[in-house]
Amino acid sequence: MIEDGLSVPEPACWDGPAPYRDHVARDTSARVWGRDTVEFGRVTAFSDGLFSIAMTLLIVEVTVPHLVDKESTRELAQQLADLIPNFVGFFISFAMIGRYWVAHHKMFSVLRGTDYGLIVRNLFYLAFIAFLPFPTALLGDYFGNPLAVVAYAVVAGTVSTLEVVLIRHAWRAKLLRVRVTPAVMRWASIMSLSPVVAFAVSIPVAFASSVAAVVIWFLPLVFGIFTAHRAPAGAEVLE
Repeated sequence: MIEDGLSVPEPACWDGPAPYRDHVARDTSARVWGRDTVEFGRVTAFSDGLFSIAMTLLIVEVTVPHLVDKESTRELAQQLADLIPNFVGFFISFAMIGRYWVAHHKMFSVLRGTDYGLIVRNLFYLAFIAFLPFPTALLGDYFGNPLAVVAYAVVAGTVSTLEVVLIRHAWRAKLLRVRVTPAVMRWASIMSLSPVVAFAVSIPVAFASSVAAVVIWFLPLVFGIFTAHRAPAGAEVLE
C-alpha cells in the first residue's frame, strides 16, 4: 500500500514466511509471564485488592440502627437483636471469602507464571467474589426467606467451581512449578468441589429450614478433617 509516497505494509493481509507467522501466533496465544514479571505482579495485586474490597463491603451492608429514643437501652437492644441475621451473614461471608483468598494465595504461590487463559478465568472467578456481598445482604435482610439462602448458595457454589477451573487450567497449561500427579489433582479437585456439593444439597433444605441449610455449608470442613489421611502422596504441595 502506498500512502503519500511511502510504502506502508498492510498488517491485516500481510503474508510473510510461515515460520514467522507461526512464531507470532505462538507468541500471542501461548505467552507465559513468569513470577518475576510486572504482568504477574499486576494479576496478584489486582486479585488481592478485589478480595480486600469485597470483604470490606460486607460490613458496609450492616447499618447502625436509628433510634427514636436515643437514651432507650430497650430500643437499642431490640434494634441490635434485629441485626443478628446481618451479623451472621457478615461473619459467614467473611469466613468464606477469607477461605477463598487463602486458596487463591496458595495456588498462585505454586505458579511459575501466568498466561492469558489463567488471567481470563481469574477474572470470572473474581467477578463472583465481588458479587458475594449482594447475596450476603439478602441473607442478612431475609434470612428466613429460602430464596435468599438459595441465592447465596448458588453464588458461593459458583466460586468454588471456578476455583477448580483455575487450578486445573494451570495444571494442564504446565504453569505449576511443583510436580502434581493426576492422583493429586483429582484429590485437590474433590476437596475443592466438596463445598459445591454442600451448597447444592442446602438448596432444597432451605425451603424447610434456613438454619439447617446454613449448617450444611460447613460440612465440607468436617469432610476435610475426616478424609485428610486419605490424601495421595504429594498432595501437600497444593495445601
